[in-house]
Amino acid sequence: MAKAKSPIPEGMRTVTPHLAVTNALDAIAFYKKAFGAELKSHAPGTTPGSTMHAEIRIGDSSVFLADMVGQGPVKPPTRDSGATCLIHLFVPNADAVFAAAVAAGATVVMPLSDMFWGDRYGQITDPFGHVWSIATHLEDLTPEEVDRRAKAFFAQMKG
Repeated sequence: MAKAKSPIPEGMRTVTPHLAVTNALDAIAFYKKAFGAELKSHAPGTTPGSTMHAEIRIGDSSVFLADMVGQGPVKPPTRDSGATCLIHLFVPNADAVFAAAVAAGATVVMPLSDMFWGDRYGQITDPFGHVWSIATHLEDLTPEEVDRRAKAFFAQMKG
């Protein structure tokens, strides 16, 4: 057995989301259609059609996912519980990815718009209950510019 060259496996990042889902095979198919995900690995679960562990790649990042059942510490979101986090996805073309996600079955939470912090940004919920923000960075702004724009944005929101 060869000793690891690094404490973080090659191609991985320090933080990797691990999603609990109720049907990992369907989730993988959705993420392929919505985000162009590539299946890197799949370990079947103990029941037919289930997934013990899978890794998909979206852009330069990995996402783990698995069917979560029983009394484990992590459970998939439900309509009643809602999502417990938001997964942020930077892409070259937010409009195209957003449209692909909606066409694949996502629900719009927040329509895409150009935001005061310099990103084109919107949010969707995937069919498995996970919320994703999708963004393309459009402008490099100073903290002062963001603050000025934020004040104008929130003043406009007040009416």
